[in-house]
Amino acid sequence: MTSRILIIQGHPDDSADHLCHALAQQYREGAESAGHEVREINVAQLDFPLLRSKHEWEAGALPASLAEAQASISWAQHLVVFFPLWLGEMPAMLKGFLEQVARPGFAFNYDSENPFGRKGLKGRSARVVVTMGMPALVYRYFYRAHSLKSLERNILGFIGIAPIRETLVGMVDSLDEPGAKRWFRKLHSLGRAAN
Repeated sequence: MTSRILIIQGHPDDSADHLCHALAQQYREGAESAGHEVREINVAQLDFPLLRSKHEWEAGALPASLAEAQASISWAQHLVVFFPLWLGEMPAMLKGFLEQVARPGFAFNYDSENPFGRKGLKGRSARVVVTMGMPALVYRYFYRAHSLKSLERNILGFIGIAPIRETLVGMVDSLDEPGAKRWFRKLHSLGRAAN
């Protein structure tokens, strides 16, 4: 059975190929080789303002540059988000993108009987792929993967996306060619499985 997959490339530097780009490409090639439909959003190529108030988020117009992104999120059955860990968090550009597209009326709806609202994007799954300079086990167990958990619980989970799986790629500055190829094979396989 084929799936509709949306890759969200959250690396804010589009001037050069980074490991995030290579991993996403392997995922895409694996998915397409298995017959899955794939779309991709490269956040670094989008032009949008940051939100500055609750009113703007709730009642302001979605920037025209993000209308296609919202349509692709609606279309997708599975989302795959790639980003490098910067200062322990996702890059600000990716956070700003998610704040813009995950608006009331699209990603969720207010409900006076439910303080958590009604989730607008149920029926979708996700994988989050994070690259980092530190060992992945240090991030996961010493830092408790706090920023990843926040993304999974407070953004993706809040709007109804489940299950959410994760791939943590650590020690990227010392990753040699055999190590990179192992990760490429893994992402290719995940893409084939639409996982």
